[in-house]
Amino acid sequence: MADKAGTDGHTAARRPSPVLIAGRAVACTVGFAVFAASGVVWYEYKQLTDGMTTSGVIAETKKDAPKHLDNSVNLLLIGLDSRKNMDGTDLPPEFVQDELHAGHSSDIGGYNTNSLILLHIPANGGKVQAVSIPRDDYVMTYGADGSQLGMAKIKEAYGAAKDKADAGLRAKGLKGADLEKAGRDIGRAATIRTVQKFLDQPIDHIAEVNLMGFYDIAKALQPIEVCLTHDTRDPAMEGQGSGADFHKGVNKLNASQALSFVRQRHNLDGPDGNSGDFARTHRQQAFISSVVHNLKQKGVIGDLGKMQELMGVMQKDLVIDNEWNVLDFAQQAPNLTGGNVEFNTLTFDGFGTRNGQDVNLVTPAKVQKVVKQLFGYADAAAPPAPADPAPGAAPAPAQPTAAPTPTPTATSARPVTVDVFNASSAAGVTSAAEAKALTGLGFKEGRTGSAGTRPKTTTVVYGKGAKEAAEQIAARYGVTATESASAAADHVVVTLGTTFTGVAADEPATPAGSAPADPAANLPMQGPAVDAQADGGIPCVY
Repeated sequence: MADKAGTDGHTAARRPSPVLIAGRAVACTVGFAVFAASGVVWYEYKQLTDGMTTSGVIAETKKDAPKHLDNSVNLLLIGLDSRKNMDGTDLPPEFVQDELHAGHSSDIGGYNTNSLILLHIPANGGKVQAVSIPRDDYVMTYGADGSQLGMAKIKEAYGAAKDKADAGLRAKGLKGADLEKAGRDIGRAATIRTVQKFLDQPIDHIAEVNLMGFYDIAKALQPIEVCLTHDTRDPAMEGQGSGADFHKGVNKLNASQALSFVRQRHNLDGPDGNSGDFARTHRQQAFISSVVHNLKQKGVIGDLGKMQELMGVMQKDLVIDNEWNVLDFAQQAPNLTGGNVEFNTLTFDGFGTRNGQDVNLVTPAKVQKVVKQLFGYADAAAPPAPADPAPGAAPAPAQPTAAPTPTPTATSARPVTVDVFNASSAAGVTSAAEAKALTGLGFKEGRTGSAGTRPKTTTVVYGKGAKEAAEQIAARYGVTATESASAAADHVVVTLGTTFTGVAADEPATPAGSAPADPAANLPMQGPAVDAQADGGIPCVY
């Protein structure tokens, strides 16, 4: 195991505030993130971040990010499933196997972001809303420059962008730790752009930690109390399993057990039908709550030795963006460090198989609507879609695409254009509105207008090179995509049938009239919310 760093460089005359420590540890989650959410005025900003690894990715990714509707702050927590040190060197195999229970090699896991949590800190200082993005959501992924990498699991954007850039970085003479740092910055930027496009939300700050970072942080804080609703075991055998062995009720965990707790996904198919992946996500959320509870219980007179150790861990394992002004952020984060946080897990349309992989099929337009409602933007109306031209009239010209046109390269995925024509006369149904929903999937918007034919059921046809995209689009309407010589290459043509009245999943989840007191009420989510204030700060999960 690597030596702990920082206990000598951060032994200050004034002891660290528990608020500072809580803010830095509140976002521990699988892979996991801890960040500096400090309300303390005793430390200057430079002292808070001195020696910490920072990244300049926000400056680039916010140039074409969605606009904020208010002065809220969005923080993306990135849990990197990497068994490597920050300089790219491998962790000792025996440590990976015996302590992390994460296989026997540092090559396992690659650079997948197995945990992505977006924290929304409202401008009015209300409850912090956090959404976990399932790692297997099948979405359009983007590179650091905004170009499309292709449809993939959202967790793969980081590693795919890093791998693609590797040869170019080496050609510039980068190697060793410098090569690793530059590659990870590209991976972070790709993850940010992919999440921004998928959720249609701007990202203001990021915090990233890998498995080793989580272990070190948990060791500084151990024991940590968590609560389960049932007994569970997940033996670690031949690189499989997390090593979990817990009983119903409150469990006190050491660092190795904490990692097993948040990584377990076998033997976790809950009574509500949730898969192990989603039960694991709820555990990650509950663990964050328990960490905050742990730190609050320590008070100002907490264990100074552990506080100093944690400060050292922050420097060694945490990556934050270089635009993070901790003192400004603290004014908007009192509920965060106070544990007034609600965690939800985004739902999806169903399971599917793409390129031989099991994935979660999602409709970005639906997800974006849910996120906006959760964040309190339910009344933020989109511009009305133009009506379709009368039959026989020329189709409306293509509107500007919501996604940036990718820079053509030999290896970049070809963008697919979607044409939408409407044969339905149902109120509110227009080809332009459907085209807008489909561009949320990451496709280019093509022609729109009234259909020349009158099919009863919606049809989806595609030209050469567009089969995968067509299948995803067809799943939205519950039909089967077919190849057609009449469709141009890299084009999908959607004809809304005469019986089409809209996609049920796109309907607002909140009843008309007034919004519920709890913004998450009635919203489609994956399992129940995890409230960080439940059960005294230690919520019980499956």
